[in-house]
This record gives sequence, C-alpha cells and structure tokens, in this order.
Amino acid sequence: MRLPALAGFGAVAFAVVALTGCSSTSSPASALPPSSVPSSAHAQAAPEAARVGAAGSGCELPVSFGLQASWRPQAVRVDAGDPLAGLARRGTLTMVCEIDAKPAGNIGYLRVYTGKTDDLRAALTAFAGTEAQNAVYTDLRIGGRPALEVTYQAKSQLEDALEPERAFVVQAGSKLVAVALDSFDSDEHAAMTPAFELARSSLTVP
Repeated sequence: MRLPALAGFGAVAFAVVALTGCSSTSSPASALPPSSVPSSAHAQAAPEAARVGAAGSGCELPVSFGLQASWRPQAVRVDAGDPLAGLARRGTLTMVCEIDAKPAGNIGYLRVYTGKTDDLRAALTAFAGTEAQNAVYTDLRIGGRPALEVTYQAKSQLEDALEPERAFVVQAGSKLVAVALDSFDSDEHAAMTPAFELARSSLTVP
C-alpha cells in the first residue's frame, strides 16, 4: 500500500500512511507501441452511475468521467502553507480530487491529479516514483487526446510484498490530468479495477 491519506486533505483515511516505498531501486521501464493496450484493460468497465468533473459534481476538473455506483468524489484543496501539502503531490502533479470507494464496499480511492507540464512521459514517470518496479508504459488516446498509462508494482508498507499500481495521464488543454487507482492491497486493486476502467473509457475533455 502506497497511499497519501488525505480524505478531503484534512482527515486520515487509513491507519497506515505510506509516503514512499521501502525500496529505492526500480526495474527499467519498458514501453509498448501506441497500438498496444495493457492486458488489464480488457477487464470489463463498471456501469456508469454518475459523472465527476463538472461544476456541482463534487470535483470540478479539466475533464469529466463516469463513476461506479456509490463512489463518492470530494475536492482536495491544497494551501501553500499547509504542512500536509506535500502529501498531495506526486512528481510534478498535485491532487485535486479523491473518489472514495468505501461506500461501494472497497478500501481505496480513485485519485485525480493535475499539472501544467505537457510532457506525458516525464510527468507519469515522476508520478510513479523511483520505487516503481516492473513498470510498463503504454501510449493511448483517451477522450480523443494523447494519453499514457503505467502499470507497475510498489513495495507494500504493511508487509514484505509487491502490490500492483496503475495510473494514466491525459492531455487536457494546457494541463495534464492523471487518474490513479490507489487500493489497500492486491485484492482491493482487482475489485476496484472496473471503476478505473470506467474512468478511462468514459473520460471526455470539454
């Protein structure tokens, strides 16, 4: 588990907060051709029950995408002087929204980050961090825009095991938007993957 615990940026969402992995080494990242899609992308997306991104949706974002039933979005606002501000940053991207899976029966979040860089690969590599192992990057088009997805493994903070991690980043006007699947463990990761697939397949850029 490698989750910044924010839950509205003030409350602790998990008993254990992990900011960095235990290992500072990572396997060389491999790239797939633009036509390739990660094997997990063939998992069936969850039905869309609501959308997030527009004004009044819980999080106002540069993009909009579908949510699985009972998932609850909440905006994350970061003040420069807040001592917890670093928890909301991953590389060059800053968290702006977290979508809680607990009301749907899972332990984890979809988390949305934004940044002003236009370099998809650099932004997503920095987002995954130096602890990422077995990273695979895949060029995609999401919502008709250039996008990049990474799947990798990171050291669990609860036990001596590697846990799956997954995120994508898409160009949305002058910003990049990243959506990450942050789960408690590998079982929760599998259970939450349809919600991640829904976000990716339904994403649109206004």
